[in-house]
Amino acid sequence: MSLNLATLLRTAAQEHPKRTAIVLGDAALDYGTLHAYAQRFAGALQGLGLAPGQHVALMVPNVPHFTIAYFGGHYAATPIVPLNVLLTPDEIAYHLDDSDAVALVVWEGFYEPARAGFDRVETCKHLIVAKASPTDLEAPEGALNMNALIGGATPVSDLPNTMPDDTAVLLYTSGTTGRPKGAELTHFNLFYNAEYTTTRLLPLSATAEPTTALVALPLFHSFGQTVLQNGVLMQAGTLIFLPRFDPTAAFALMQKHAVELFAGVPTMYFALLNHPEAAAYDLSALRLCVSGGSAMPVEVMRAFDAKYGVNILEGYGLSETSPVASFNVLDRPKKAGSIGLPLRGVEFKLVDDQDQEITATDTPGEICIKGPNVMKGYYQRPEANAEVMRGGWFHTGDVGTRDADGYYFIVDRKKDMIIRGGFNVYPREIEEVLYAHPAIAEAAVLGVPHPRHGEEVRAVVALKPGAVVTADELIAYCKEHLAAYKYPRIVDLVDALPKGPTGKILKRALRG
Repeated sequence: MSLNLATLLRTAAQEHPKRTAIVLGDAALDYGTLHAYAQRFAGALQGLGLAPGQHVALMVPNVPHFTIAYFGGHYAATPIVPLNVLLTPDEIAYHLDDSDAVALVVWEGFYEPARAGFDRVETCKHLIVAKASPTDLEAPEGALNMNALIGGATPVSDLPNTMPDDTAVLLYTSGTTGRPKGAELTHFNLFYNAEYTTTRLLPLSATAEPTTALVALPLFHSFGQTVLQNGVLMQAGTLIFLPRFDPTAAFALMQKHAVELFAGVPTMYFALLNHPEAAAYDLSALRLCVSGGSAMPVEVMRAFDAKYGVNILEGYGLSETSPVASFNVLDRPKKAGSIGLPLRGVEFKLVDDQDQEITATDTPGEICIKGPNVMKGYYQRPEANAEVMRGGWFHTGDVGTRDADGYYFIVDRKKDMIIRGGFNVYPREIEEVLYAHPAIAEAAVLGVPHPRHGEEVRAVVALKPGAVVTADELIAYCKEHLAAYKYPRIVDLVDALPKGPTGKILKRALRG
């Protein structure tokens, strides 16, 4: 039995060819046109000599060209390698070489670093430039123009006979514990994850009218790619693209297009919650909110829910799990601070440092996952695969607990855990206390070397505009709310915390 992820776009285009699929600024693409462009791009890839199974890298922001190239690659049976648009030439060269990509599609605004990286990798043969203007058919010397390729290509009319276990996307991990590795996600991994998320958890298809979603999460990241692009297109909804998140722009688009679904990381919710002009915008159409990417501070969730009359559903997942692995669900009580219940068909278990299962409730252990959402493995990394897939379970590196109702709670990253004087200290717990302080906008807690305790607890915080509080006052505040071995002895005040492309706070940058 064959399966190809592009089936979801093909079906939507057949059933709703004139329905709007993507909106960017004042431009819109209907499903019939989007599908036709993807088929033409597949034909262009074949015309360049690409064979099924060869990899195509995308360095494109949230613009229609990403979706066209993404599904065009699936029509050509060429797995897609999405890349962060902010990579440096060195990083681009690494990803192209490590993934064995034979072609790179780059947005015109990121051409210079892409070109520099591309030129260092002899095995990457084709540099394709995506340009905003459909009438711009020019390309730099040694490069190709995506618009011109689509215009001159013969469309691929039939989906290729790919198998469910064939690689569809090579998604690189963030590299927090070393150089990034490419997680091989299959057509079935991604199809299952999108279908389950948007029909059973959110259910986007339950309304008579198509769902309108704001796409502020980068599509080169698994969260935006699965829950927004793939999931909403599967339900023939409308995607409102926002290439770079900005709370003012997000508010304006949500009001203009009566956006019903917003998916974001916690820092996005915080920015919207604390926007000084939030009251000027009409968000009455908003009915579904999803959070992921990192742990949502409970105080932020409660305040956002109350302010906008919504019910943020927090989920959990990783690049290696396509990404959704667990979720709070609409038809069961939400537990603030919980990542919810495993998806149907997905198994969780907690293990200790010897990989022995922990069955007791409320006892921390490493979360291990098994199910149809788990990757087939890291690309060309047999040793890493043997380590992370011990016993047939994907070891996440995240520490969690399970309550008596089966709900899971993230305690922290296993590698982020601080051992102070022989006691385990989980930064997430301290961060929750800090976020409850009225002066704090952002907080991150990490361990620093200490000659007597082994590690000491350090907090790095950014204050809300106009707020005034000293480091000593924050230490005293934490001391009131935390056990003696947990509260931070070091507090650093900064203007803002470093963040990755999805808005996730980068603790590795704070470690220096």
